[in-house]
This record gives sequence, structure tokens and C-alpha cells, in this order.
Amino acid sequence: QVQLVESGGGLVQPGGSLRLSCTASGFTLEHSAVGWFREVPGKAREGLSCISTSDGDHYQDSVKGRFTILRDTVKNTVYLEMNNLKSEDTGVYYCASRDSGSQICAVAPNPYRYWGQGTQVTVSS
Repeated sequence: QVQLVESGGGLVQPGGSLRLSCTASGFTLEHSAVGWFREVPGKAREGLSCISTSDGDHYQDSVKGRFTILRDTVKNTVYLEMNNLKSEDTGVYYCASRDSGSQICAVAPNPYRYWGQGTQVTVSS
């Protein structure tokens, strides 16, 4: 059974940092593209970043230079390091993985098969 579990969310002041983790069981994340998405009420789930062994790292323009996606193959975990956080970064953050062998990063959520339960990030003073 494939399971993705996110952690690391919380409340942080503007300008602060958080590191989100996405740990998989029953699945090897290294074999597929893994993305991070954000959802806020009233808006569609948006892709923020993606990592792939063959396709490299990708970032949405609004987080480029502030967020970094990393992979630890030993821990079977993908991280999203978030710096200089802004109030507009508030939302529920999800990690998602494509099927094993699917290494192409996608901006839209549809190609991703496996999803975590989400972790809340709130940026507020």
C-alpha cells in the first residue's frame, strides 16, 4: 500500500522559514517525479515545485529563489525548504508522486497518482 505523509507545517512569521517533509512507504520516490502543491480556499490546487531524477528541479515563479526542493533517497523523503515566507504562502501543502517510472514533472495536479494528506502552513504576524 502506497502512502505519502507530509509533516513540518505550522505557524511562522513573515520572513521566516519552514521545511516540509514528504515520506513515502510502499513506494520508492526516486523512481518518479514528485511535486509539492498548495491549496487555498476558493482557488485551484497549484503546483509549486517538482523534482525528478531525469527532468531536474522546477519551480513556480512565485516561489523561485525562496523555495528549494530536495530528495533524500536513503530516507525515501522529499523536502520543500521554504525561506522568506510571505502571507500569500499560507495554505495547505500537499506532496504528490507520479506513477513509478514517470519522471516528467507536471504543473497540473492530474498526472500525479499518489497524494499525501496535506500539512497546514500559516504565515502571519
